[in-house]
Amino acid sequence: MSGDGAELARLDIATVGESMVVLVPSRGESLERTAETALFPAGAESNVASYLSQLGHAVGWGSRVGNDPFGRRLLRSFSEIGIDVSQVVIDDYRPTGVYFKDPGGEPSVYYYRSGSAASALGVGDVAPLVARSARLHITGITAALGKGAALTLFNIVREARAAGKRISFDVNYRAPLWPTAEAAPVLAELGGLADTVFVGLDEAQHVWGIERADEIPAIFARSAEVVVKDGGDGATTFIGDDVFREPAPTVEVLEPVGAGDAFAAGYLSASIRGASPAERLRWGHLLAARVLVAPSDSVVLPPAGVLAAQAEADPAAWAALSFAGSEGSCTV
Repeated sequence: MSGDGAELARLDIATVGESMVVLVPSRGESLERTAETALFPAGAESNVASYLSQLGHAVGWGSRVGNDPFGRRLLRSFSEIGIDVSQVVIDDYRPTGVYFKDPGGEPSVYYYRSGSAASALGVGDVAPLVARSARLHITGITAALGKGAALTLFNIVREARAAGKRISFDVNYRAPLWPTAEAAPVLAELGGLADTVFVGLDEAQHVWGIERADEIPAIFARSAEVVVKDGGDGATTFIGDDVFREPAPTVEVLEPVGAGDAFAAGYLSASIRGASPAERLRWGHLLAARVLVAPSDSVVLPPAGVLAAQAEADPAAWAALSFAGSEGSCTV
């Protein structure tokens, strides 16, 4: 890729995908009964960008937003935490997507994103941003927005590969967006184009019908690094014939949505810094823990020095880590 971003600052990583605003009932009430909601920025790729920016990386987010209060709120919020949004396209004809959380409901999330600005994302919209970046991070959510969005994502990835970018891909299967029969081959092909793949064991079991974590790398045969998350049991990285596993700390889970994004950001941050596979997994666990105890999809991280000390703990101290409370308090 080449383009208009040549004169702008170089970036460690670019993330590309839809962001929305999410409305969350106050005090944990259901949507049906609540009289108040809180509004937060949300989106898998921008969540990753947020954490990477907080950890000191130069990161940009590429997408389209509507020319509406929600779109302006997203751009302001992301810019305030240091994400480069200078090349986000503002769409005068399509809205910014919205979704709602319904605590205790089934389903627990309701999306209102059909025809959103991001669903019309084109390769040219993000080419200048990706050209400025050493890495690209994407998720399967973009491919679920429609055939046009999926084709665009494939083209973005292929151009990034041709330009020598290192690509990470989070499967992020969302059942309300598309059926498994449609999603499975698309997600497998996208993962095969990436250098690093993040996938939950539970979602791999659901999408591809596999049983064990060690069966998953074969799905993404061309990917050099496959990271399999298994909730509170920990996570495993497969790199060729090498296997690295780290247990997760104890977490009093309040809300699981967004924890996978935090895990990916922690892992990618450590990878950018040249950390070992075991250290990458620990950084992923530490960031995920902070989100699991919070009501929103994204949180303010503690100082990097605090996280580094926890990541470098000896096995006994790591096993004793425990996270609880809306502020993500940690005990050892």
